[in-house]
Amino acid sequence: MTRRVHEVMTRNPVTVEGRTSLAEAARVMRDAGIGDVLVVDEGRLCGILTDRDLVVRALAEDRDPAGTTVLAVCSAEPLTVGPDDHVDEAVDLMRRHALRRLPVRTGSGEIVGIVTLGDLEVERDPGSPLASIAAAVEEGHKR
Repeated sequence: MTRRVHEVMTRNPVTVEGRTSLAEAARVMRDAGIGDVLVVDEGRLCGILTDRDLVVRALAEDRDPAGTTVLAVCSAEPLTVGPDDHVDEAVDLMRRHALRRLPVRTGSGEIVGIVTLGDLEVERDPGSPLASIAAAVEEGHKR
């Protein structure tokens, strides 16, 4: 039986408002021990900001971290999956679009999670090296 996204996703993803500075978003990521935040505008998903975005689209371009908003460098309008979608659908979407993470939102637009390559690897092959790394990282966040 094929599993659903809600069974493998990380619940309660961290969000920041679009007007948040890059410096503040970086502190949020650091404090939560994560590499991405979902960007929202009045609760509506409008982007995703990764630690790689901070480096490639901000620091490498000499943008001021305190004066630049996350909206200026985030990936806008990210593809999403629903919590009841099949995991295989999420894998296919990530493969076709070369994505490492997908926000999960309901039909009404509520953000309920995020599914990552690590989540999917743990699901598909719990004994793989990537799955053991993802599990170790996840365990480290619980401390």
